[in-house]
Amino acid sequence: MVSANDLELALDRVRIDAAGPVAGVFGPDTVTWRIDREAVIFLGAGRALLLQLAHPWVAAAIAEHSKTFADPIGRFHRTFDIVFAMVFGSLDRALLSSRQLHRRHSMIVGEMPETVGPFAAGSRYCANDIPSLRWVHATLVESALMAHDLVLPQLSVEERERYWTGSRTFGALFGLTGDDLPADWAGFAAYTAAMTQSETLTVSPAAREIAAQIFGGARPWLRPPRWYRALTARMLPEPIRAGFGFELDPRDARAADNALRWIRRVYPKLPDRLRYVGPYQEAMTRLNGGTGPDWMTRCLNRAWIGRPQMDARGKG
Repeated sequence: MVSANDLELALDRVRIDAAGPVAGVFGPDTVTWRIDREAVIFLGAGRALLLQLAHPWVAAAIAEHSKTFADPIGRFHRTFDIVFAMVFGSLDRALLSSRQLHRRHSMIVGEMPETVGPFAAGSRYCANDIPSLRWVHATLVESALMAHDLVLPQLSVEERERYWTGSRTFGALFGLTGDDLPADWAGFAAYTAAMTQSETLTVSPAAREIAAQIFGGARPWLRPPRWYRALTARMLPEPIRAGFGFELDPRDARAADNALRWIRRVYPKLPDRLRYVGPYQEAMTRLNGGTGPDWMTRCLNRAWIGRPQMDARGKG
């Protein structure tokens, strides 16, 4: 378990190594900013969510404590609001988001309604459990890089190691210590491979129901397009894809291939103002001494985090 004291100890280390009060935890010269500023990382959002749902504790917590069914767009905004504030916010804003996330997780406790994989009915779950946090962190890190590499030039071996170094710092914002995470990218890749083959990840009925609601579309106007659903399924490890019952027919495969071909051709040519996410653009304005995001950045922020300004809550 990550206690409030554990989190504060982790944040002390983050504060020491941070880029600065204005630049935040990472700063513009890091691989973390380079990856997470790209709007194309959205291609991995569905994958990350499904991998999280494949953990029975996470699925039970979402089913019993989340508004995903009633407010899927709100969940999208809340997730990216927290992640982008940690990555692109000022130092105060990033630390505030970390504490807010921990407090929110501290209220997510319960009992497994049924036996799923190695988790017995009636066993207790808690969102601040270290193994669960480690898996959620891993899904975000791996999926963002996978989406980046689908469209843009892949990172070199050295860049990948620097990305993982930054990801370990990102993990500290969850309260994870150096001992909780692999030391290098090879160790991280081994961890994720072992998890996808283990009984720990067992797709529960609750997970399948949530996935069906989101990707099948109880509300047709919120249903992801065919190509996105197909691409998401293709990005999943085979055991997880089978667990959710996703099948890729030829029409699905063509839809994903055509969309990816078009994205690869068009996306690198987009102007930075459209290509980079609003919170990154707000961060650059802050670093350049601006007083706040302009109208376009505010519009982009509304799309990504559901409100016009990321750092507004970071005062005081």
